[in-house]
Amino acid sequence: MDGRVVYFEDGGAENTEATLKLVKERLSHKDIKKIVLASTTGATARKALDFFKDQGVKLIVVPHQFDFHREKNAFSPEVAKAMRESGHDVHFGTMLFHTDDFYGSNNATTMANLLRCFCQGVKVCFEIVLMATDAGLVTGGERVIAIAGTGSGSDTALVMQAASTQHLRRLRINEIICKPLNPLNIDELRESMTRKVS
Repeated sequence: MDGRVVYFEDGGAENTEATLKLVKERLSHKDIKKIVLASTTGATARKALDFFKDQGVKLIVVPHQFDFHREKNAFSPEVAKAMRESGHDVHFGTMLFHTDDFYGSNNATTMANLLRCFCQGVKVCFEIVLMATDAGLVTGGERVIAIAGTGSGSDTALVMQAASTQHLRRLRINEIICKPLNPLNIDELRESMTRKVS
């Protein structure tokens, strides 16, 4: 079996358009009906809504949970409304890899850091597919495309076999569509994001 994986030289929002195009190309196989998409502010969700409007797929957008790093959720209420009115879902659930000390354990950070060895987007793809399945928006065993990124935008897309947190060992990456070639570690990512804000 042959397949194509695209590696971006650098991660980040500049890869969003290319990532969406690669996902659209993969959708031409007609075997996947749902895309699980990370979007913090709604900008990437809005692009995806326009980009995939004629593709016959349902978008499940997973923003940050409420009360995460800021008083007001960064996801645009207008975008959430537009997504839902277009027949898609927006799910504000507990971010599974940000629950350290919730039950007196640091397992969440350990899992997140291990997945970040592939790239930040892979970590987020795992997280959002688990969250979407826990919410009943995806069925365990269903094949979906997960899209996420590094800091903002999209640079990672995976074909995944979904699972809930109850059945974590059933979660699978079936295909890598694209990812950054040499991803930043979490400290480098935070430093990069601080420089952009300054």
